[in-house]
Amino acid sequence: MEIALMMQFWVVCMLLVMSPGADWAFAIGAGVKAKSVWPSIAGILVGYVIVVAVISAGVGSLAVQYPQLITALTIIGSLYLLYLGASALRSTPDASALAVAEMDADARRQFVKGIGVSALNPKGLLLLLALLPQFVSSTGWATGAQMFALGSIHIVNCAIVYTAVAMIARRALRGRPTASAWVARGSGVVLLLVGSVLLIEQLVALS
Repeated sequence: MEIALMMQFWVVCMLLVMSPGADWAFAIGAGVKAKSVWPSIAGILVGYVIVVAVISAGVGSLAVQYPQLITALTIIGSLYLLYLGASALRSTPDASALAVAEMDADARRQFVKGIGVSALNPKGLLLLLALLPQFVSSTGWATGAQMFALGSIHIVNCAIVYTAVAMIARRALRGRPTASAWVARGSGVVLLLVGSVLLIEQLVALS
């Protein structure tokens, strides 16, 4: 596998990971509301491991042959983002109760939600489906092995960026319950917007 291709992929991938979206919103929400950010971050990473493994196993080629599969996954993912956004808005406590809510956060539930955010994130899925084949060399490792190696670079980028985002949100908002409540609501709104745009795009395409 060519080192130059790996470095090019790393640069492109890092730029994409640095672009705010559903993953950012979830990481910020974890930093603001959860007792610990690690279950949420671990969930996001496990979700991407699943996506990369599935694409590397050949499902990426299958999805190209059957675009209906991509459409179905996008609709499911957008509905899940809408659910998370609505849940974030419903569960956002008032400023006086926020500290108590942080201590009562369910780590396992945050972990599972993190898996859903990344594994069902239509934009992340489509980007990996589109990007990975472009950086595969015709020589050297098997195609699946190259895709998994490149996907692992994406996962490392996600670990660095989303951990930083969650920790910065936690440090910046610690002891500021009113600001924390507004940021938590903002994260919910972002998830709703991303989910809505993706769902509308698919419904328009189907009509």
